[in-house]
Amino acid sequence: MFFILAGVAPLTVTAGVVPAAYAATGLTSVPAAFLMVAVVLGIFAVGYVAMAQRIPNAGAFYAFISQGLAKPAGVGGALVAVVAYNLLQVGLYGMIGPSLQSFAADNFHINAPWGVWAFGAWALVTILGLIRVDLSGRLLGVLSTIELLVVVALTVRGLTHPAAGRISAASLSPTSLRLAGLGAVIAVAVLGFTGFEQAPVFSEEARSPRRTIPLATFVSLTVIAVIYAAASWALNVHYGDQVVATAQGPGSATMLFAMAPGTLASIARTLFLTSLLAAALAFHNAVGRYMWALGRERVLPSVMGRTGTNGVPRAASGVQSLLGAVAITLALVLGWDPVNQLFFWGGTTGGFGILLLLAATSAAVVGYFVKAPGDETVWRRLVAPGVSTALLVVMAWLCVDHYDVLLNVPPGSLSAKVLPGIFGVTAVIGVVWALILKTIQPDAYQAIGLGSAGALVRTKSTASSAVATASAAARADGRA
Repeated sequence: MFFILAGVAPLTVTAGVVPAAYAATGLTSVPAAFLMVAVVLGIFAVGYVAMAQRIPNAGAFYAFISQGLAKPAGVGGALVAVVAYNLLQVGLYGMIGPSLQSFAADNFHINAPWGVWAFGAWALVTILGLIRVDLSGRLLGVLSTIELLVVVALTVRGLTHPAAGRISAASLSPTSLRLAGLGAVIAVAVLGFTGFEQAPVFSEEARSPRRTIPLATFVSLTVIAVIYAAASWALNVHYGDQVVATAQGPGSATMLFAMAPGTLASIARTLFLTSLLAAALAFHNAVGRYMWALGRERVLPSVMGRTGTNGVPRAASGVQSLLGAVAITLALVLGWDPVNQLFFWGGTTGGFGILLLLAATSAAVVGYFVKAPGDETVWRRLVAPGVSTALLVVMAWLCVDHYDVLLNVPPGSLSAKVLPGIFGVTAVIGVVWALILKTIQPDAYQAIGLGSAGALVRTKSTASSAVATASAAARADGRA
């Protein structure tokens, strides 16, 4: 649950994404959009966790799509997941670096380039990513709990100091949503939930996955939805008619903190930094386990499938760290704006990739349970995943249609066309590679999406081959 909360980064979203939603859309219905998206994701989670109980696999999207749709589609989805999670993870360094730079200069009069601070955070995440997942989880648990308490305190402070002298709940009602601008506000809200789907990634390391994976997913989703809706509502109440104008002005970055000046605001600004670090660690662990699952099944080089004595996928973790270092270096060498081009564009594009995977996975749940219904109810195996597939496809289309809004670039900009197209290219590469594997390594192809069961299949296949070879040799000796 804490890996989910850390990956979602509630303080980062409420302080950064929520004001951006007001600014980009010009609408006051942001709280209602968060609640609506939470309902859709809740419906999706019904089939998602049902399948996670059937197929415990660290490469959750990859395994589910492979077994629910087709193996080539699963490999395509796996590469999309690796690209999306990597974009989310490395993009965070674009916000961590400048934030630490500003914090150190203001509080300790230490002046160093943002790249120095980004590499310092990168080193910390690299080290923590190599320790046992339960130890990382405890650290994230402490940080996430304090972070949530501070967001709650800021929300209460905002609600108790309304701009108009009274509290209105109009922005929480679904009736506040209007067709004009609906796509943009929903798209921004969807990206705020990116990371809630991470629980099945740790299913092979959980003590009681059939109990804890559903519990972690639904509890986290509920907490996130309440926090987002309440915080965005508090901003609406506190700033009143000026909420959009303030979000579009130079003070947007401090809107949440300004609701509670003084000590609470100072604590919140400090925790904003730990929120970013916690999110970076959570996504580092998630993408490392995806690459480990793919290495174990030889979709990626087999070295990725090896673990250390503590069970951590060290090779995969190391590769992810290398990609983070490369991203920071490129941003420095090419002179990118770290916040806009590394953090915002990277995070937005990574979140869109996850949305595509949610839609594909929801369709895969339907396909899987049509073939193997077991004792699941019709609601869990057909109705909920079928409804969520349709809704998620619509949301993905809304994101594409308003991608310029998500990137905050002019309509028709090249970046708004190229960045979402990355996932189409990635998926095609994955499908082609799966078909190549089918020809050159048929046993690896057959094990795609099977996880530990695939390892057993390969072991039996190897044993059978060894027996056949020995028998042939014995027959040859007899003839001789």
